[in-house]
Amino acid sequence: MTSPAQHPVIWTGTYTPDGGGRAEGIGALAGHEDGSLEWLGTAVRTDSPSFVAVHPTLPVVYAVAEQRRMVQAFRRAGDFALVPLGDPQPSGEATCHVAVDPQGRFLTATCWGDGQVLLYELDDDGGITGRFPAAASVDPHAGLNPGEPRQSRAHASLMLADGRVMTTDLGHDTLRIWNYVPGAGLVADHEVDLPYGSGPRHLVQHQSGNVFVVSEYSVEVFIVRSEAGTFELVFRGPATSGGSLADDSAAEICLGLGGAYAYVGVRGSNIISVLEVGTGGTELLPVKDIPSGGNWPRHHLVRGNWLHVAHERSDNVATFALDAATGLPGEVVHNLPTPSPTALVPAG
Repeated sequence: MTSPAQHPVIWTGTYTPDGGGRAEGIGALAGHEDGSLEWLGTAVRTDSPSFVAVHPTLPVVYAVAEQRRMVQAFRRAGDFALVPLGDPQPSGEATCHVAVDPQGRFLTATCWGDGQVLLYELDDDGGITGRFPAAASVDPHAGLNPGEPRQSRAHASLMLADGRVMTTDLGHDTLRIWNYVPGAGLVADHEVDLPYGSGPRHLVQHQSGNVFVVSEYSVEVFIVRSEAGTFELVFRGPATSGGSLADDSAAEICLGLGGAYAYVGVRGSNIISVLEVGTGGTELLPVKDIPSGGNWPRHHLVRGNWLHVAHERSDNVATFALDAATGLPGEVVHNLPTPSPTALVPAG
């Protein structure tokens, strides 16, 4: 086995038996120049770390414990081992995503089960200190479903280039924009309402400053643009070129190198959709759908000229070479058995 010190490490979020998975905790992979991945082992045993994030400057990793309603910090020890840093911190029901401020001041966590958005301040060592719940979401579409209130389901956080934070709410079909106030947490700035029933899930900021959003329920992509500090919806389109099936659910959206293409994973049909970024980041145009290389593509990552796709239900990460001119993945060039992978996050 090659020393991971010689190759980039990629952490894998996973499900353990308490979440119906087969992993033992956060996994560690080594990425090689030929695109292949190597399983290094379990970095730390911990319950259902379905999403992880890394500190921008310190060897610290943060993970949810989705079924345990906790967030935990870990310190890197050796090539790829992790050890707990401080005690687990309480979060909310079905905490499914964590993200770290680029300046290392705070961590955000979003909770699919009860809709909570939480901010945790960090100390100089990357340890978790204060915990601040943000204001609860109010459904802007409540009038469409009188007498049947919908559950707020916060899903992901994005640290924006201007220092603000944007979060998705699957249950209320909203994007919420926040300002960080030290000692107080997240203070609401404004919201963008997306179409009823779309279910915004994950998001990424393009080099244009526009934010691309993929919707889990409607399997669409949306683009929001900031005008004088206020985001507005400027584009809505299909996330795939071939349509979607009734049981499909979109998962992750990420950008290719240079921002010319975006990649969307769709569970059910088990495809990766390639979309061309058009008109200065104001359009997403489906180019081609390809088989993802496994069952239930939960998350994917572009690393150089390689696309790695984590399949939660078939216990594998499939790797594709990307064509620099067309953005299209070719055939699977490497397949790595990996227990219940749910996220792929570079260590640095």
